[in-house]
Amino acid sequence: MLLEISIKNFAIIEHVSLNFENGMTILSGETGAGKSIIIDAMNLMLGARATTDVIRHGSAKAEIEGLFSLGNSRAVEQILAEQGIEVTEDLVIRREILQNGRSVSRVNGQMVNLSVLKQLGQYLVDIHGQHDQEELMRTAHHIGLLDSFGEEDFWRLKEDYQRIFDQYRSLRKRILEKQKNEQEHKARIEMLEYQIAEIEAAELSFGEEQQLHQERDKLLNHKQIADTLTNAHVLLDNEDFSSLNNLRSAMNELQSLEEFDPDYKVLSTSLTEAYYVVEDVTKRLGDVVDGLDFDGNRLLILESRLDLINSITKKYGGSVDDVLTYFEKISEEYNHLTGNDLSGDELEGQLKALEKELISLASQLSQARHDLATILEDIIRQELQELYMEKARFQVRFAKGKFSREGNELVEFYISTNPGEDFKPLVKVASGGELSRLMLAIKSAFARKEGKTAIVFDEVDTGVSGRVAQAIAQKIYKIGRYGQVLAISHLPQVIAIADHQYFIEKVSDDYKTVSQVRLLTKEERIEEIAKMLAGEKVTDAARHQAKELVEKG
Repeated sequence: MLLEISIKNFAIIEHVSLNFENGMTILSGETGAGKSIIIDAMNLMLGARATTDVIRHGSAKAEIEGLFSLGNSRAVEQILAEQGIEVTEDLVIRREILQNGRSVSRVNGQMVNLSVLKQLGQYLVDIHGQHDQEELMRTAHHIGLLDSFGEEDFWRLKEDYQRIFDQYRSLRKRILEKQKNEQEHKARIEMLEYQIAEIEAAELSFGEEQQLHQERDKLLNHKQIADTLTNAHVLLDNEDFSSLNNLRSAMNELQSLEEFDPDYKVLSTSLTEAYYVVEDVTKRLGDVVDGLDFDGNRLLILESRLDLINSITKKYGGSVDDVLTYFEKISEEYNHLTGNDLSGDELEGQLKALEKELISLASQLSQARHDLATILEDIIRQELQELYMEKARFQVRFAKGKFSREGNELVEFYISTNPGEDFKPLVKVASGGELSRLMLAIKSAFARKEGKTAIVFDEVDTGVSGRVAQAIAQKIYKIGRYGQVLAISHLPQVIAIADHQYFIEKVSDDYKTVSQVRLLTKEERIEEIAKMLAGEKVTDAARHQAKELVEKG
């Protein structure tokens, strides 16, 4: 709901601040006083394009600021979340139009671009003017308006359809890209196939090269290694001179002296530890020496393997690890170009299964929409009867269309206003009083479903009078029962029925002209309505009639 709007230095408005309530609020005043300027400012606040012409003469900038109460608007909350704007109970939108042609927009203090304002605006305010056809006059929006009448079961069905449609579209795109890539990148694919096959055949593993070089070096230096290990073992343990035996004898001698001095015990313990370490090393050296064997065949295998690795690394990288990294890269490219994570037959099979499911869901969605259309036609027919268009008939027509996220049908609203006349597209009906009533009937039908914070009617009652004017007044008031309606009107019947009335007047002196706005009391409202009924010279009869209208409203 729109709680307040503040307008500064906009056209002939110096500073105006209006507070709004639930229900129906009227903006009245003489022609040229600035009523439509307020609506223009509201449009700019919600993302309409601006020029410097709107800035009041002599001012540096124009400023419009609106305060909204969000309620439970999940769509608005989602937009705010996407922009990183904190979601609070109130929403403040501020826009400044500068003399240099730039404009600055903020939502809850954070700067945003016009596209964000427009996204928010479509969920906050619906401004409907006499000749502004709005979304009702845009055929492409009719399907969304029809769907808005759906309940939870309908929306679950539509979400299922859209989920399968998205999967189908994504997979179809993938298959087409696969086919296109296979044609356009045939040479590249063939080269990648060769490289992948060559590297795969080498059966490389990370760190392999270093291990092979180490093993080869051991075989090439086998004699030196064997001689050295044997000599070391002999020095530790042989028949003529055994270092191990000498250590054991020294250990036994020291152990016999441990009781005489703590220092002797420390020396004995250290030597004992040294003995057992040398004993273990001696045993392990013996095992190694006994197991030493030169394998000439193994050396030939290693040399051959290293030659292959050297050949591969020269072609694809500086080391085995580099080659394997390159292999991962070209495998990813190959799969992207060919879609090779699944075969063409598998992809086609998946696509056919999705297509079958998509057709089934589209058929169910179509039937559900036809059921909604029957309900909507009946509701709007009743609305039109209340507006003295008893003979008018409203119809939702369907036509086959291409598959899209909305289904595989086109939806358009048709109207027949007189008996014997054919149905015509809603977008081609005549303007004037008839169009005004038609728009109000449809607005009334959709008011509870659209989820708009406020609906603004800018002189939609032009060209009607008498009982039709009274019917229009009732209809606008009825729409206000579902939320909030702001209306500019010159009809006494419409003004009288409103919950609140702002009077806008133009005030001039020798230096400037400004628009001023004030909230009227009940007595002031009666006087203004009496002027509309009788002209400048207000009679008691006019006042009495005005009072009756207000009290009846």
